[in-house]
Amino acid sequence: METITNKTLEKLKYELVRDGIVSYEVLERADELAESQKINIGQALINSGILAEEKLLKFLENKLHIPYVNLEDYEPDAKCFKYVTFADARRYRIIPLFKIEDVLTVAMADPLDLFAIDKVIETAECSIEPVIASEASIIKKIDEYYKVADTVDSITFTENTDEDFDWTEELHTEEVGEEHIQHVIRAILKQAIIEEVHELNFEQVEEGLRVIFKKNGEILDKGIIPSILNTAFVSKLKTLSSLDATVCEIPQLGKLCFKVENTMLIASVSSFPTIMGERISLKIYRPPMSLDKIIQDEKQKNIINQALKTPGIILVCGSPLSGKTHIIYALLMEAAKTNKNIMTIESIAKYELKGVNQCELNENIGFNMDKALRYVEFQSPDLIYLEGVKTRDAFEFLSELFYNDKTVITEFMANNMTDLRQKLAFEDFQSFKSLISCLIFIHSKDSIEVFDKTTLQKYLA
Repeated sequence: METITNKTLEKLKYELVRDGIVSYEVLERADELAESQKINIGQALINSGILAEEKLLKFLENKLHIPYVNLEDYEPDAKCFKYVTFADARRYRIIPLFKIEDVLTVAMADPLDLFAIDKVIETAECSIEPVIASEASIIKKIDEYYKVADTVDSITFTENTDEDFDWTEELHTEEVGEEHIQHVIRAILKQAIIEEVHELNFEQVEEGLRVIFKKNGEILDKGIIPSILNTAFVSKLKTLSSLDATVCEIPQLGKLCFKVENTMLIASVSSFPTIMGERISLKIYRPPMSLDKIIQDEKQKNIINQALKTPGIILVCGSPLSGKTHIIYALLMEAAKTNKNIMTIESIAKYELKGVNQCELNENIGFNMDKALRYVEFQSPDLIYLEGVKTRDAFEFLSELFYNDKTVITEFMANNMTDLRQKLAFEDFQSFKSLISCLIFIHSKDSIEVFDKTTLQKYLA
């Protein structure tokens, strides 16, 4: 994982010493902390309580003669979001505020990052006027505003037409251009939601881009996007998902946000190169619910709550798209009610959970599951969720976490209890199996079984 740098603070950090704000020894310790935690020195100073964030921002304002803006009391102009993409906003920690004539005012955590400024000037095709704002407030505003503004718009339903809704009707409208492509994406998503489909695939064929829904293991052909629209469709879908639309030779993983009625949904978006062109796969995740709404049986809830409090492995099982992630997020929200350090290692954080330290893997910079497993224990987690544990090394690591008094949540794919029993009968799983303190098996959204350690060991014996 690369260190998150801040060129402004690196350039001015010794001015903090010269102005008597911190001592040289304190600055050196903060430098070491920043290096070890892969954060910038400003975050290190703030996180360790050495320097208040507002004092640091005021210091930058005085040194650079660039105004400081408190974004908590500020409403950005949503019309300006088109000048800075969601991906660039997150990458450079920058958010546009307003535009007057040919000058776009942007809030930046790092106003001396000339590469970021040049990038925005290139995209916006206008002059840039930076102001200083805290990094945390910028990220909060980006998540708050972009996830509404840079989506495929809101999907609404009507009683009379929804059952017979066909996305291809949108395809054949007289609209042209980028807005038409966005409406086609929205129509496909709408049909998927109506038909309760949670996995969509777009496959390149000679005629164009085939739209495929996958439901209960069945492949459903839903029509073709003509080849003349292929490039525009894939590019727009990737841009909305914060993927690099100019790259098609390597796999990418992103996230698409879209509204259904007034509810924001998240879909993971995976692009994969094939000899015919890129194949795009979407998996739609429902917003997390509280554990009480999913598990209503008091005995089952008591088993789960006890498992969340004690060292052991909580295993969530079910068939593909059965709702394993939905259950796991409910478990994490329940655990977050306690004063514990809860961490996750996920390919994509489907929804942001309050009180949970969520970590996304990033193969592009070499931050894979192997590296995450080697370093996560330095964060001293009390409870950790590991997504998709599949290798022998990963299973051995789960055992090590247990012996270090950790509570672990992970998932395992099995179509039914017989399938699970047969898979766990393999020798590689013997040690892992003995550490399971709670098993949650999802037969369907209306049928969930919960086993405690004693009952499960008898069943698997």
